Amino acid sequence: CSNTSTIPISDLAAGLTRPEQFCGLHFFNPVRQMPLVEVIRGRATSDDTIATATAYARRIGKSPIVVNDGPGFLVNRVLLPYMNEALLLLEEGATIKQVDRAATAFGMPMGPIALYDTVGLDVAMHAGGVMAAAFPDRVVPSTILPAMVEAGRIGKKVGRGFFDYGGKRGDHGKESAETEAIVAANRRGERKFSAEEITDRLLLPMLLEATRVLEDGVAANVRDVDLALIYGIGFPPFRGGLFFWADTLGAAAILEKLKAYNSLGERFAPTAMLTTIAQQNGKFYK
Repeated sequence: CSNTSTIPISDLAAGLTRPEQFCGLHFFNPVRQMPLVEVIRGRATSDDTIATATAYARRIGKSPIVVNDGPGFLVNRVLLPYMNEALLLLEEGATIKQVDRAATAFGMPMGPIALYDTVGLDVAMHAGGVMAAAFPDRVVPSTILPAMVEAGRIGKKVGRGFFDYGGKRGDHGKESAETEAIVAANRRGERKFSAEEITDRLLLPMLLEATRVLEDGVAANVRDVDLALIYGIGFPPFRGGLFFWADTLGAAAILEKLKAYNSLGERFAPTAMLTTIAQQNGKFYK
């Protein structure tokens, strides 16, 4: 097995004598707290191998979801647009506090900027580079992340990321003058944002990528995607999942929201799945 979301499982299996016995088990940090394990099926992976890996994940107390191989697998592929959009909002003039507050007000366990510090900015930058290479039409790299990494501000593990940390357990970090200077140096504009706009900007690209995950056959159904996001990144359970939340808004209403962000490019372009559901006045959950 392999625990990675940036190296294709099929490539790792290519040199093996029995590639049908190779799969991925992708855990989520902090491993003790996050119940999800993505069981990754490579091109050659057999059903028996998937069954064995799934049973093992359950035996160690995890909740397995089977997904097909692809950049970022399921959860990280859907998470990247959310994380990246947070940085683009900073570049346009939103503040760190505004962005994180909008996310936690929606119900996320922490904001995307705080999450960068938890994951590690160097790790996030590497993963973002892999995803940008895979989906160059809709991943717009931010200049803030490399600037932070160059400054040595790579997250909680070194006591300095977007926030400064004192080393005490449970330390959520303090605002940093150095971070503010780096963000200011990479700003492309200065305007005011409403909480609703920030929430839309964070979640709509996430939803669109989730529909592409289904269109590409990475995940089997909307239920698997919703459960993976709840168990893997702490998507607010009271929202029912990303697709369940989308159904409460309605596909037609989401298309209307997307029109307001049309100028931002391909990452806000409606997908075929979303458009079809809106035209049929349907729902993601049939």
